[in-house]
Amino acid sequence: MSLRIEVQHDSAVPIYLQIVQQLRERISNGEVSEGTLLPPERTLAQQLGVNRSTVVSAYRELKRSGLARAHVGRGTSVLAFGREDGAADTTASLPWRQLFAESVRQDSDPLVRDLLEMAGREDVIPLSVGLPAPELLPAEMIERVTRDLSGKLGSASLLQCPTEGLRPFRESLAERMCSRGVECGAEEVLVLSGSQQGLDLAARVFLDPGDLVVVDEPTYFGALQAFRGARARIIPVPSDEQGMVTDVLATVLERQRPKLIYTLPTFKNPAGTVMSLPRRQHLLELAWRYSIPVLEDDPYSELRYDGENLPSLKALDRHGGVIYLSTFSKILFPGLRLGWLVADRTVVRQFALLKQAIDLHSDTPGQWVVDALIREGGLDEHIRMVRGHYARRRDLMHETLQNCAPAGVRWARPEGGFYLWCRLPVEVERSRLVSTAAEAGVSFLPGWSCYVEDPGTPFIRLNFSFSREDQIVPGVTRLMDAVARSSAGARLNVAEGVGTHPIV
Repeated sequence: MSLRIEVQHDSAVPIYLQIVQQLRERISNGEVSEGTLLPPERTLAQQLGVNRSTVVSAYRELKRSGLARAHVGRGTSVLAFGREDGAADTTASLPWRQLFAESVRQDSDPLVRDLLEMAGREDVIPLSVGLPAPELLPAEMIERVTRDLSGKLGSASLLQCPTEGLRPFRESLAERMCSRGVECGAEEVLVLSGSQQGLDLAARVFLDPGDLVVVDEPTYFGALQAFRGARARIIPVPSDEQGMVTDVLATVLERQRPKLIYTLPTFKNPAGTVMSLPRRQHLLELAWRYSIPVLEDDPYSELRYDGENLPSLKALDRHGGVIYLSTFSKILFPGLRLGWLVADRTVVRQFALLKQAIDLHSDTPGQWVVDALIREGGLDEHIRMVRGHYARRRDLMHETLQNCAPAGVRWARPEGGFYLWCRLPVEVERSRLVSTAAEAGVSFLPGWSCYVEDPGTPFIRLNFSFSREDQIVPGVTRLMDAVARSSAGARLNVAEGVGTHPIV
């Protein structure tokens, strides 16, 4: 659409706010109606003669104000605006979006919801969502264990449990952690309603508005949402094929005093990289020197297909400063909203007090079921099975990219986890890529959502675990064709034998 917007470059009002003010006026007077798609960021930037980042800031402010929302694959659209003339309208509902708290309006990013919605569509090949394969879910095993527990426990399996979790389950988790080099007891384990709850609790427990938190980027966008929700200031530290660049972290800590360091050291989401042992040791040394807790997010370490295992940060921790977080959603099934945390008892106690106010306790039947799977060996059996399937899917995606990726696309073959992380040529127009891929019936995770600020270079995250094997080749082929057709310059040529270079 074409908008009548004029900007004054010599005005004291920032240009992005001038854009916001004029769009707000057009929305409020009905000139731009609800559901109208706003121009792509690059298009409006060219129209106004400003940097694209200026339009990005303007659209972001509109979203925070409840006047617009972003849709994966469709762009940014206008939302309804509350009436300002005081006129009665007996047919209109309350302007709910304008009545929500500012913190809610700012944090309501629909990305995850939109991606999950696309994953459920039969006409879309979903390379976007980080979920296990539906056809590999242990349905029969879960049914058998549930039936056995029902006969053994009766209604007890359906009752409430302590906020910290069932004692037998916490003991099983502690034993499992001990087998992986983490010395802990049941009192140092807290059962969570998924690892995302652990991120939310950590943000609530440690961060006041304005506090600093360090992340190694690119990073998990769900963590960025949690920290932004706590009104923290996020400090990005770059990472490469060996994980967080701890020399840069050392420089940051000499000047800043963050309250928390967040990292995914093993098969990082989204980049799939593994932090090297020397950097793990250096990170822990720095954290101890400056008395900063480390939040280790570890959903994927049991999904290793090649190479040698490395000890977790928690296993290397000699001072109790690491808070370890993991989940069963990636290794069992996503509907099982169970995760766990291992930390100092003081931390567990504080997290439990806050969790009690949120959901009392996590799913009781699920805890009994997973505890039984751990004790009888069914969990390890299932993990061994899915490793083989996921390794084949990873290799198939890697080979397909080698065959059809346009020149300039770079990626690395991960040793485990769920993802391939691709760097695209700078000529690729990101908004055009999203829409072109959606039209082609394939979804991906926009990599720029995994950065604190716009990285400039376009990245995409591809998941190989969720789609069926027969979907990977057509899905990747469609997506790479969309990449080729989304270049701002000359048509990209297909290159042979590219893609094995490190990409972060």
